[in-house]
This record gives sequence, C-alpha cells and structure tokens, in this order.
Amino acid sequence: MNQKGYTLVEILFALFIGLLLLSSTYAAMTAGQKSSAAVERKITAQQDVRAALEVMSLELGMASFNPNFVLGAWRNQTDCSAAINQVNRGIQEADAHTLTIEMDLGESGEVGDEENEIIRYRYDTASQRITRERILCNGTSLSTTGGVDFLGADPNSGQPRSVRVINQTLGIPVFSYFDGRGSATANIPDIRRIDITLAVETDELDTNTGQRRQMIYASSVLSRNHGITQ
Repeated sequence: MNQKGYTLVEILFALFIGLLLLSSTYAAMTAGQKSSAAVERKITAQQDVRAALEVMSLELGMASFNPNFVLGAWRNQTDCSAAINQVNRGIQEADAHTLTIEMDLGESGEVGDEENEIIRYRYDTASQRITRERILCNGTSLSTTGGVDFLGADPNSGQPRSVRVINQTLGIPVFSYFDGRGSATANIPDIRRIDITLAVETDELDTNTGQRRQMIYASSVLSRNHGITQ
C-alpha cells in the first residue's frame, strides 16, 4: 500500500493560509469593537444632550409662573431680597451664556421658598460644560447648591464626561431671546420665546477618524407666563 504524507512546502503553505485567516478575523473583530465603542459613545452623548435639553425646556417654560398674581414676588438671586427689577418678573438674568429663572411652583405666593423655584443655568466656557444652580430662600436668607454639573463635567473633578459643550468654539449662543413678533430682543420684559442651542462634541476621540464627533441640538420655548401682565 502506497502511503504519501504532506510535504514541508504543503504544511508551510497551510500554516500561512491559516495565519492569514486568523489575522483577517482579528482585524474584523477589532474594527467591530472600535465601531461599537464609537456608536456607544455617540448614543450616550445624544442621550445626555437630549435629556438636558428637555429639562431646560420644561423649566424655562415655567418662568414667571405666578398663579396668585402676587406683586413684588420676584427675588434677587444673590441675597433673596426683593428684586430691583420687578418688571423683569421671572427672568431676572438673561444673556447668551447665563439665564436665571423664577417661578412659584408651590403656589404659596412666595418665590424661592421651595426647591426648583429659582434656577440659574450658566455656560462655563473654560470647562466646556453647563451648570445648574438651585437657589432656596428663607426670608432673606439664601442657600444654594452652587453651580453643579448639568451637561458635561468639570475636567478638574476627575469625573468622566461624555460630552464637551462647544458653543463658544462654534460662535453659537446657548440662549437667544425673541419678542412677540419674533425679533431678537435684549429687553427682558419683552421676551416671549427663548431658543436653546446645545453644541457638543464627544470627549473621547473617534478611533476610526481620530476626531471628536460633533452634534448640535436646539429647542424653542414659549414664555407664556412671562407675557402675562401682573
């Protein structure tokens, strides 16, 4: 019986083919993992931004809520005294990067005596994040949470952050204000609509492109309560 085995050349060729297949499989798995990680980062960033935008829109929509039509209800957010500009009602501070809103959620006739009745949003351009501060008043005694991370995180905190807020980099205001005719306004009593724009990028680089993924989300909020004569 004639038995013939494999030659050395055949064995080496088979090993070479096997190594090629293993290399291809490993490359495909690595690419898939990188793609999956990139998708996860993008989804996380999208969820964070959308949640932040929804909360901001809900709260801004309640600005100047004063169901008892109490005169002189609005507070100075620095010391809880009666606000000098009562005509500004529940929008006591408004510019491109900062917005302080007030509302009588508890319908007690006093603003700031319950949680979340005085809220201050601020875009921290240096840390590329947005902070949210809650101010609570007990008479003229003020307590505050300080500006806590709301979207993005302080890079010095050591906490992970999914996004960086890059409105300043792109030259886009976080808050824009419009009157009843739809014209831009800087006069707080005339505000009837507030546009929120959140421009963000993922904190980590995309392994496929070497760049951070950028996204822009926007919402318009009608300030119905703010337009009610009190």
